[in-house]
Amino acid sequence: MRKKGLGILGIVLSVFFISSFAQAAEVIKLKFASYFPPMHAHSIIMDAYVKDLNKALAGKVDISYHTGGTLLSAPKIASGLTTGIADIGLSHVGYTRERFPVSEIFGLPIGLPSPWIGLHVANDFFAKFPLKEWEDYHPLMFAPSATTIIHTTKKPVRKLEDMRGLKIRATGRLADLTTALGATPVPIGMPDMYESLRKGVVDGTMSNMETLKGWKTGEVIKYATTSWKVGSCDTFYVVMNKKKWDSLPADVQKTITTITDDYKEKWAKLWNDIDIEGVQFFKTQGGEIIDLTDAEVARWIKAGDAVTADFKKDLMGKGYKQAEIDSWLSFIKERIEYWKGQEKAKKIATVYKY
Repeated sequence: MRKKGLGILGIVLSVFFISSFAQAAEVIKLKFASYFPPMHAHSIIMDAYVKDLNKALAGKVDISYHTGGTLLSAPKIASGLTTGIADIGLSHVGYTRERFPVSEIFGLPIGLPSPWIGLHVANDFFAKFPLKEWEDYHPLMFAPSATTIIHTTKKPVRKLEDMRGLKIRATGRLADLTTALGATPVPIGMPDMYESLRKGVVDGTMSNMETLKGWKTGEVIKYATTSWKVGSCDTFYVVMNKKKWDSLPADVQKTITTITDDYKEKWAKLWNDIDIEGVQFFKTQGGEIIDLTDAEVARWIKAGDAVTADFKKDLMGKGYKQAEIDSWLSFIKERIEYWKGQEKAKKIATVYKY
């Protein structure tokens, strides 16, 4: 009788372990790739995002988060998502020029006063205009960076002529704007920017205030020439492999969408906060902020018009109509004004006054 009881117990335990193993095997494993270093604010908030997703999807999905380019470097994230090296990725379109040509629209000098405004404008834009260039991906979040400005290590830039002869780190459409302003763009990835500045490989960078602290460039940058009216932005994205997304159960998709929508606002607020922190850090390092005069702003805007003209020409060469492109720009300008009002109403702190 004892042997019979032990036999039954063995069968029960075997069924339990087999069942448990089967359930564990059914958990969907996803990999999230980012090039930001682990302690950067963007890595920290995305780590919280992943943890919240894993908590809500426990037993169904497990997402591993890979920072610092350990899984994919910034320029390789877009392709790495389509080939399955990663399932979710964070990068920006400037690293893969021409892969997302329409999305480079936020790299034009369109006058985004803050990244909080930019994130909401961008998500409005991509929701209203689903673009073929993203057909291999399921978009989760888009976020234009804070407005880029001119950071230099030795020579202060107070007027347009001061840009001549400078080698400025810039990628994507930012490189076009750098050229239009009279300098020579040099495409260097963010992880290599600090040493490039320190060693004099470049004289400066086309970056936002956030990088002064987030990437520690405020330790080597001496001057920051600024105006939100003349800079442009990098279009950051968090997207997922489309086939992988489509393979997820409907309830999993719903949970991911709900949590992602919550993080859009958190990420937007973070962008503003770290831009402010960048300014504060820069000042503690003895850096000088140079505000362009209204007369100079007008000159820089005029110089930047050539970048917008080239953008339109490039897209029309790809089959887009000028009226369509103009409608995109008009929509963006309208949404900028709307979200400016919302930012003021919510009393959200920002670097620039408008």
